[in-house]
Amino acid sequence: MFDKVKQILVDELQVDEKIITSDAELTRDLGINSIELADLVMVCEDKFGIEISEDDAGKFVTVGDVVAYLETL
Repeated sequence: MFDKVKQILVDELQVDEKIITSDAELTRDLGINSIELADLVMVCEDKFGIEISEDDAGKFVTVGDVVAYLETL
């Protein structure tokens, strides 16, 4: 799942894949703003056929948080 999330970050948000780790913070380390975070959520919803609530999306601080959430589905 980490590789899938990483690929979304690279393809959709043009994040440098060399800086993407499980511990990387989406905003501080990867430079993702709130609009891009919303885009990430939408892409994940489309790609995995799920719906992510605003409350759950608000808990996404690191790449690992996104991966862990998707792995529970």
